[in-house]
Amino acid sequence: MGRFDGQVALITGAARGQGRSHAVTLARQGADIVALDIARPIATVPYPLANPDDLAETARMVEAEGRKVLSFEADVRDQSAVDAAVATAVETFGRIDKLVVNHGIGAFQRFWEITDEEWVDVVDVCLTGTWRVTKAVAPHMIAQEAGSIVMIGSVNAVEPGFEYAHYNSAKAGVVAFAKNVALELGRYGITCNCVLPGAIDTDMVHWPGSYEHHLGPGKGRAEFDHAMAHWTALKGRGFLQPQAVSDTVAFLLSDEAKDVTGVVIPVDAGHLNLPGYNGNPVRA
Repeated sequence: MGRFDGQVALITGAARGQGRSHAVTLARQGADIVALDIARPIATVPYPLANPDDLAETARMVEAEGRKVLSFEADVRDQSAVDAAVATAVETFGRIDKLVVNHGIGAFQRFWEITDEEWVDVVDVCLTGTWRVTKAVAPHMIAQEAGSIVMIGSVNAVEPGFEYAHYNSAKAGVVAFAKNVALELGRYGITCNCVLPGAIDTDMVHWPGSYEHHLGPGKGRAEFDHAMAHWTALKGRGFLQPQAVSDTVAFLLSDEAKDVTGVVIPVDAGHLNLPGYNGNPVRA
């Protein structure tokens, strides 16, 4: 018996990275999956986003776990597209029990040089898109008087990040929104919690501009991986694998967490507990 046998989980940003990990983890534990991703570029995002082949691979991996999957190429900024995906999922599976609002984009720019388009894209995807997806799913959970929601924030929601004002502001909004959703949906037996990932090993952080932003010109992945030990407190940690976040997401969606709502949980190897910078990391 799996934790989520007979249940249906909708996951945004599911084509790769954390979203794919969440989808496969929940499928492994018994859930059927609704996988949603834009699966195409956004002009203001400086690194490659997922594509349709990535989304198809997530679906293949879910099916390899013996579960059913529906995939949608949909932009969370488009309410009609989100509503249509949710309606099709409910028509097909009869219900949505779990929601993981995982999608997000980011870019580096000093706040006074961020263009209107750059600001709007990051806030619309990360924050307004979170609202759009949640409001599309909530009525179905309310009708069931049951459900669990996890929203993926970031440690950047609660600490500054250099040249990351739009992303940080949007993710701080996700934390506030998650708490409000928990308050408003509690009377229907629905939980909502927020996870704050630290440095996670995904394509969102691994691209040349990210290496140079953090470490300087000419730096690459090897230097970035080495430097990340200074950003964590636990022995042998640097970049965490997406599975670290997925394990916490699965717990918060499970019956073991049925009495947990409105909480914010960092998954960051102790980063937010550091008094600044770990100058003497234990690497192994």
